[in-house]
Formats: sequence, C-alpha cells, structure tokens
Amino acid sequence: MAGVSPNKRDNFGSKFGVIAAAAGSAVGLGNIWKFPYELGNNGGGAFLVFYLIFVAMIGIPVMIAEFTIGRNGQKNPIGSFKFIKPGKPWFLVGVMGVGAAFMIFAFYGSVAGWTLEYLFQSFKGGFEGKNPDELNSMFTTFVEDPIRPIVWQVLFVILTTSVVIAGVKNGIEKYTKILMPVLVVIILILVVRSVTLPGAGEGLKFLFKPDFSKINATVILSALGQAFFSLSLGMGTIITYGSYINRNNNLGTTAIQVSIADTLIAILAGVAIFPAVFAFGINPSQGEGLIFVTIPTIFEQMPGGYFFSILFFILLAVAALTSTISLLEVIVSYFSEEYKISRKKAALISSSIILVLGILCTMSNGGVLKDFKIFGYNIWGLLEFTSADILLPLGGFFIVIFVGFFMGKKRVTDELTNNGTLKAKLLPVALFLIRFVAPVGIALVFLNVIGLLKF
Repeated sequence: MAGVSPNKRDNFGSKFGVIAAAAGSAVGLGNIWKFPYELGNNGGGAFLVFYLIFVAMIGIPVMIAEFTIGRNGQKNPIGSFKFIKPGKPWFLVGVMGVGAAFMIFAFYGSVAGWTLEYLFQSFKGGFEGKNPDELNSMFTTFVEDPIRPIVWQVLFVILTTSVVIAGVKNGIEKYTKILMPVLVVIILILVVRSVTLPGAGEGLKFLFKPDFSKINATVILSALGQAFFSLSLGMGTIITYGSYINRNNNLGTTAIQVSIADTLIAILAGVAIFPAVFAFGINPSQGEGLIFVTIPTIFEQMPGGYFFSILFFILLAVAALTSTISLLEVIVSYFSEEYKISRKKAALISSSIILVLGILCTMSNGGVLKDFKIFGYNIWGLLEFTSADILLPLGGFFIVIFVGFFMGKKRVTDELTNNGTLKAKLLPVALFLIRFVAPVGIALVFLNVIGLLKF
C-alpha cells in the first residue's frame, strides 16, 4: 500500500539531490573531529572494522526504516506515523524526533556560530604570531564573550532559515547539491596538504594501524554508537527527507549510498587532520579544542597556513550548515503540515523558538548562565544529554520495531520494491536486520549510555 498525499508536496528533483541532502544531514562537525578522534584512540583500523560492520548491520537498516516511514506517510515525522497507524500512540515516536531536532539545533547552532567567527579570524589573519596558549586564551575569551557568540549564532540561524524557506527543490536540494561537492573538494585539498607534510606518516598510523589490544566491549559499543549517531538517525531528519523522495527511487540503494558518502567523508576528515597534528608534534586527544585551538596552531606553523585555515573553516561552516538545514526542515515540515501554515511562517516561528533556546545554551556555556544548573547540567548539557543520549536511541529503537513488526509486511515490501517493480533480492536480509539486529544493538548502546548496563 503506497502512501497517499492529500496535497501536492515539494519533492527532491533528482537522485543526486536526495543523496546530497541526506548525506549533508549526516555530515556535520562530529565527522570532522569526533569520528577521527574516536578512530585514533580506539584501536585505529580495528575500530574502523567494527564501525563499518555496525554501519552495515544497524546504520543502514535504521536509515532504510526511516526512509520507508517517510515515503509511505508522505508527511513530517509525526504526520507520517499518524497516517500509517491512525489513532495509535506511534506518533509519539515522531514527537521525540521533532523534539530532538529542536534541542540539537539549539546547542549545535552555537558551535556552528563559532565556525563563522573562526572563518572571520582566518580571513583577517587573527591567528598570526600566536602560540598555543594564546590561541587557547583566544578561544576561551570568545566563548565567554556575552555578545559575539550570539551574533554569529543568530547569523547562522538566519542563513539556515533562508535556505529552508526556499523549499525542498529550490532550497534544500539546490544548495546541498552545491555545498556537498564543495565540502568534498576542500577536504581533498586539505588531505593532499596534510599527507605531504614531513612526519605525516605517524598520523596515518594513528588512524589506520589496527591495534586489537585496545578492543574491548566499551570500544565496540563506542563504534556502535558512532555508527548510529553519525548517520543522523532517530531525529526525524531521514523520515522527513524520505517523504520528499520520488517513488522511482530505490530506498535501499539510497540508504547505502548515503552511508558510504558519510563514512568516506569522516575518514577523509581524519586523513586531513591527524597527519598534520602528528607532523607538528601536537597532542591529538582533544575534543572541541582540536578544532578551535590545535588546528589554528598547525596552520600558524604550516607553509601556506593562511590559505589552508580559510579552507578548513569554510569546510566546518559548510558541514554545520548542511546539518542545521536538515534539523530545521524537520520542525518546519511539522509546523506547516500539522497547523496548515505557509512554509515561510513555519520557518520563522521554528527558527525564533530555536534562537531563544540556542541563546540560552550559548549563555550557559560560558556566559552569564554558566552557573545555572538543572539536574547537575547547564542548559546546553541538559539539551545535549536529553537529545543525543535519550531521544535519539529511543527514537531509533522504536522506528525499527515499528517497521519490523507493526507497519505491516506488505506495506514495507511495497515501499522497498517500489510496488513490485524492483527485485530487491536483499529484502529478507534487510527485514531481518531491522527486526532483530538493529533493536538489540541500539538497546545495548542506550543501556550503556544511561548506566544500566556497564561493560
């Protein structure tokens, strides 16, 4: 049974548009520093093997499940569940996705604003002549400034909103088809520069040399969690984008292509960063400091560093923008469809609410609200924990349970075979992974994160 849409909806116009938008959603700041850091610190090539296995066994099946719900329901995450199972509480899974999108954009928009500040500093030569301590002080001073982080955050939200207002085909697809190739080209330029530095080999060894002595249950769970979270799953984005996919697209193939694109970009980011880190004898075990303190230190010492620092922070800004576009679209599609208002009005309402929440996050990270705590978390930390550690894994878990056991086998089969026009030889494998493997994997990550199951 195919989804039936009561209204003419805006759709993606091409297969490349779907892949660019969905991969853009998945590729974010986490790919640029978190994945390479996790890879290097957790056994290098050994961690990568487990990561790829989990992308195949859990990431891709969850993405297929989300695409299936979206294209069948032809609505936002809440509306799609209501359409497929009217009168049932499954729509609450969609509520979790929309709620997660609100929370993630609130704190993520703050970090996205930092990328614009650092791009500005790159252009004006703001890192020139500064040692690591001065660059660290520069970052701390900026984050704790009561005005500047908020100004950049507001600008980033305006940029995101302007793309989403333009629509799916003329906004999201049009710009991600430009932004994603730009992102790949910049990464490749940085990769070439990084691996040709003297001593770069140690960085490649850090990333890719398998060290199976580091592999234990915790590292395996880390690979599983990274596979799930790096693909932008459980937050309503893939369901929303799935609702814009034309009926002649193969959902299984699209999910595989998006996952491959996301993984390749994450690996390339590691190759662009860590050989340079090792070439200049810098400690790689840092989080956000790696991007905003360590990387400027490297560019300050590197021949052509001025040019490469500009490229790097353009890369970061583009990665952040493709993610925030997808997060805002989840919320805009909900408001416009459920409350029957125009896309522009929905975007302005959504971005206004996000800005209020986001400014509170920014002020709690180093500003006037930094000592304000709820359950031991500042506002930023509370939203991050609630969304990333609670709502995303729960959302992903219930999505695969829904598609595996409650959506109806015929409905799922029709969607994945395009009403019988595709052979879909791997359909039984996909359904097995959706029903049995993905729920167990997600449950293990979730129970470990909340402390009920410790390895």
